[in-house]
Amino acid sequence: MKNNAHSIRTPMSRVRGLGSTKSGTDHFWKSRVTAVANVILTVPFVIIVMMLAKADYAGAMKIVGHPLAALLLMAFVTSAAIHMRLGMQVIIEDYVHSEGTKIVLLMLNTFFAVAVGLASAYAILRIGFAG
Repeated sequence: MKNNAHSIRTPMSRVRGLGSTKSGTDHFWKSRVTAVANVILTVPFVIIVMMLAKADYAGAMKIVGHPLAALLLMAFVTSAAIHMRLGMQVIIEDYVHSEGTKIVLLMLNTFFAVAVGLASAYAILRIGFAG
């Protein structure tokens, strides 16, 4: 058995045979996947917004009410809200040193991201099912 005196692995990770005992890899992949999804979904989002800018109220309702546009908008909002939450989580964990404050801010961050996502989804669904 080799000497682990200079190992950077945590004792729990050595017991389980895993990496860090935190969820860094999961967070990394979620962040990268949502970033790629945001890049891809930004193109149809910008096209939809440009179409909305030229439309009157009835035309805008018809555009957002179209199933493909509504699905693309929902996908964009979902991906953006998740990515926003993950990004703010990293900032809070890196720059807030008081454990109690950090926990409160992380909870508020999650609530805010969920609220933005739900409000956006509600608006899109309301328009989509109105017509």
